[in-house]
Amino acid sequence: MAYSLFELVYHKLQIYERQGKDMKMERTNYSSGAPLEEKVGYSRMVKIGPYIKIGGTTSVQPDGSVYGEDAYEQTKYVLEKQIKLLEQANASAKDVFSVFIYTTDISQGARICEAYSEFFHDIKPLNTMVEISRLNRPTQFVEIELEAMLSE
Repeated sequence: MAYSLFELVYHKLQIYERQGKDMKMERTNYSSGAPLEEKVGYSRMVKIGPYIKIGGTTSVQPDGSVYGEDAYEQTKYVLEKQIKLLEQANASAKDVFSVFIYTTDISQGARICEAYSEFFHDIKPLNTMVEISRLNRPTQFVEIELEAMLSE
């Protein structure tokens, strides 16, 4: 059974209330160090209370070059980068409940899922994959968004 974000947060608030705890809904912005984040003015990840969202992430490296020759390599690189970001917010892959994957070539879906499964096979978050016409550069094949909820 899938829950909306509102339902998840509401449920979490009820648990905290029953335990006599106060859930602070403070906002924290995180950067991955990508050059455009500061230039344009966006965060790679935002945490509000227990909820964490990582925006669309590609395999662009800190020096601006694109990592990976194929969709498998790029998917693995992006998920490793995103899990490192989650760790900055005291979260991990096990806290992820939704993954959204954009690809420029849906025929590479099996390879993308192969890399995805290395991280999430046993966790089983929601997973959506869609084909899009293109990303920022022709050498980019995947862009991934994650949502997570801290358990405590």
